[in-house]
Amino acid sequence: MPAIEIEGVTTIFGPRPRRALAAWRAGAGKAELLAGGHVLALADVSLSVGAGEFFAVMGLSGSGKSTLIRHVNRLVEPTEGRIRVDGVDVAGLDRRGLEAFRRGRVAMVFQHFGLLPHRTVLENAAYGLEIRGEARAAREAVTRDWLGRVGLSGYEDRLPRALSGGMRQRVGLARALAVGTPVLLMDEPFSALDPLTRVELQDELAALARAHSRTILFVTHDLDEAARLADRIAILRDGAVVQVGTPADILERPADDHVRAFVGAVSRARGQPPSRPFASPSAG
Repeated sequence: MPAIEIEGVTTIFGPRPRRALAAWRAGAGKAELLAGGHVLALADVSLSVGAGEFFAVMGLSGSGKSTLIRHVNRLVEPTEGRIRVDGVDVAGLDRRGLEAFRRGRVAMVFQHFGLLPHRTVLENAAYGLEIRGEARAAREAVTRDWLGRVGLSGYEDRLPRALSGGMRQRVGLARALAVGTPVLLMDEPFSALDPLTRVELQDELAALARAHSRTILFVTHDLDEAARLADRIAILRDGAVVQVGTPADILERPADDHVRAFVGAVSRARGQPPSRPFASPSAG
């Protein structure tokens, strides 16, 4: 059974999404929907992520990457379609069931940290364990270990305002890893880090995924990062999936001109030829 199943998900933001969905099904384009105050965020997306798989989602800004990942823990509701995690229909959960699902099955690392400003680094990183009901001594022991792994030993008593952006992002990463959920959702978790720390945490994350069979759904703009970490990559365009494949598939056999241009543009922005080979996680 796949760890994450996304079936026929279409998401439209606006005052009358169901009416807009019917119009889109009848042939209305994005511009026509927008004129009526609606945005087509995802368009009939279907993806399957295997248990223990590291799955990256890429695309241009506005392609629907972050919207897609937020459906998995129901921070965003689809207009149409189904999402299942380990066989659980996420949309069918009531309030209590959804709370338990988020505490025990899925953790998320946000791009913009999501830290509580009045809590210390230790308290922020232990927050997921706290709301799960873990005893203070136990949760703090686990959290201190993870703060050490992400390079924040000695900062446990600091407040978020005393940290750099990269350090705050590491707190968010430690918080998600500490809860030990089988599924991790990660929305550009390394975007604010310096290159050396970024590579170190990539290595730590890859080792964690292999050692503990964590399923990771990972949004990134960085083609090097995706090719280095991911088992498979999905490329989105205007809310639709245009290609799913291994890093080699994406780099060497792009499905269409958009994917070819995307790979070329990312490579040129990093000063690299599009055909540059990438290291696998096992190669470090």
